[in-house]
Amino acid sequence: MPPIINGYSTSELIAPSEGPINGSVVADKAQSEASAASAARPQIGDHVTLRNSVQSLQKLSEAVAQAPVVNATNVAPIKRAVSNGTYQVDAASIANKILQFENGLR
Repeated sequence: MPPIINGYSTSELIAPSEGPINGSVVADKAQSEASAASAARPQIGDHVTLRNSVQSLQKLSEAVAQAPVVNATNVAPIKRAVSNGTYQVDAASIANKILQFENGLR
């Protein structure tokens, strides 16, 4: 669904009209009138209205950015085992995971 941008009237939306046979584009009367009207009135500023879905995505993005990257509850027992010297490395399991990853890339 395209975003809605307020502040433009339909008379300002100009499509190029077909020109002579050589294919050049010729500006039409509405385009020159719109240019003259926009030059006469001062620009106040830009205005953008976001739909609810876009606002929800922004809030979700902010929440994800603030979430911790590491799950501390999973890391703590492993960290204790490493510091105690009781952590056991399962080489066969690691090799199998590497092979699964490599096969998934093909």
